[in-house]
Amino acid sequence: MKAMRSFINQSVEIAVSGKKDVLRGTLIDIGNDILVLHMDTQFIYVPLLHLQQLSPTKKVDEIVNAAEINWEPTPDLSYRKVLMNAKGMFTELFITGNQSIHGYITSIMNDFFVFHSPVFHSVLVSMRHLKCLIPYELNATPYAMSPSAFPLNPKPIALARNIDQQLKKFEGQFAVLNLGESSGKIGLLKTADSPIIEIVTASGESAFMHIDHVKTVHFP
Repeated sequence: MKAMRSFINQSVEIAVSGKKDVLRGTLIDIGNDILVLHMDTQFIYVPLLHLQQLSPTKKVDEIVNAAEINWEPTPDLSYRKVLMNAKGMFTELFITGNQSIHGYITSIMNDFFVFHSPVFHSVLVSMRHLKCLIPYELNATPYAMSPSAFPLNPKPIALARNIDQQLKKFEGQFAVLNLGESSGKIGLLKTADSPIIEIVTASGESAFMHIDHVKTVHFP
C-alpha cells in the first residue's frame, strides 16, 4: 500500500473488474479498502477488491494539476464510511458490466446496502460487487426530476443483517438478479438455502446459483 500511495496526486490509469474501459484521472486518496480518483469533474470511489491494475499515465491531456482539485484528505478513509457519507446523495453506481444505475443509498447493512432508483426502485446491492461509486453534486437529482416527482421515501423493507438472510426472507417472490443481465437471472426466487439459491425461470425450469455471484436483487 505504501508504494501505491506514492502515486497520490499523480495521473494514473486504473483497470477495474467488469469494466471494459480503463479509468484515467488523478489519484487523490487511498484507504485500506478503497481509493478515490478525480476524473474530469467527478470523484470516483473504487473498492480495492476490484482494482485489477493501477499504473501511471504519460498522456499529456490526462494530466491534471492536483492543486486545482478541491479535496481534503480523509482520515481513516474506508468503503463503509464512503457508503455512509453517500446516504441520501444522488449517486451513480457501476455494478455489473458497463451498466450503471442512478439513485440514492437508503440503508447499509453488514454485507449489502439498499439503493433507491427511479428505474429499478429498491435494489439490494452486494457490497463485494460494487465496482465504482460516483456521487453527483449536492443539488443534483436523478434525470433532473423534481423532488416531488422522485421523493426519497421508498417503501419500507424488513431488512436482515446479511444478504443471504435477506434472500431467505424473499423466498416465493418474483425477483430480478444482477439487473436482469440474462434470462436465467429473472424469475421466482424459490429457495435461498445458502450458499445456493434457486430461481424458477419463465420456462418453469429451475436455475441454481451460488450466492456469492448475486450482485443485485430487486423486485419489480
